[in-house]
Amino acid sequence: MKYFDADQVRALLDYPYLIDGLEMAHGEDMDAMQDMLLEQPSSPDGPPGGPAGGGPTYFFLRAAWQNRKAAGVKLVTVFPENAGGGEGLPSVQAVYVIFDGANGRPLAALDGTVLTWRKTAADSALGARFLARQDAQTLLMVGAGAMAPHLIEAHRTARPSINRVVLWNRTAEKAEKLARSLNLNGAGIEASRDLEAAAKEADIICTATLSPLPLIHGEWLKPGAHLDLVGAFTATTREADDQAVRRSRVFVDCRLTTIGEVGDITIPLETGVLSEDQIQADLYQLCRGEKRGRETEEEITFFKNGGGGHLDLMCARLLLERAG
Repeated sequence: MKYFDADQVRALLDYPYLIDGLEMAHGEDMDAMQDMLLEQPSSPDGPPGGPAGGGPTYFFLRAAWQNRKAAGVKLVTVFPENAGGGEGLPSVQAVYVIFDGANGRPLAALDGTVLTWRKTAADSALGARFLARQDAQTLLMVGAGAMAPHLIEAHRTARPSINRVVLWNRTAEKAEKLARSLNLNGAGIEASRDLEAAAKEADIICTATLSPLPLIHGEWLKPGAHLDLVGAFTATTREADDQAVRRSRVFVDCRLTTIGEVGDITIPLETGVLSEDQIQADLYQLCRGEKRGRETEEEITFFKNGGGGHLDLMCARLLLERAG
């Protein structure tokens, strides 16, 4: 069984290849998907090197299966106390294992952390390929965490017209530090402390935060804007408000992993702000040409990136195809 480390995953899944590959991969059905979450309370003494009495830790499994083609599972640990510990370990760590769908043989293990970053960013960029204006110039990145550089790179791959990137983070210094660290090969990058002003100017707004309450207000969205929501992965949290839903044509990456699963879709469905028949399409329908994406230059598009095990498996298959 082969092993692909973080550098190899990054090199084999560059964004031009990955975005094109995901578009083609959505032409195939996914036969089964299943998640499992295990939770343990924090030890009173805390982990070695970390603070005592913190929140719970998690072990998360996300599996997908394409019959006779491939099956795979991502194993993820979430240890929030690592962030304050002395070992320098990230809070979220993962590995991915892919199996031959014809005979069940293990084929490869992959660095699951980088795989998650790459597939999440490519998923959003594929949405932008169908939904953002062709001439989009200003990208607002809301959130300056580990996902942000990947999302910026992927969106610029999907829309090379982007020549200005604005960063906003609740802790302004973090956005400023990230802005100084990134070289965008000719595009300007800056940090803003005024989210409303930045949102009103943006052609594409990408959010990747842990905010429990909406950060983006629909009244800020200019005609032609595209909203890409990546964070708020629980059913009770959201990154955009009701007005953003009302003013937009709403799309999702996968109906199965968003409806009833994530707050940006589930909450407006429960309150009657949105109905299921108002969800225009998911990426399966867009990639297969069954539904249309952006129809006018002036409309506002709303895309919820819910992720899912199907995307991990698609990306792992693409990596193995390229590795040979």
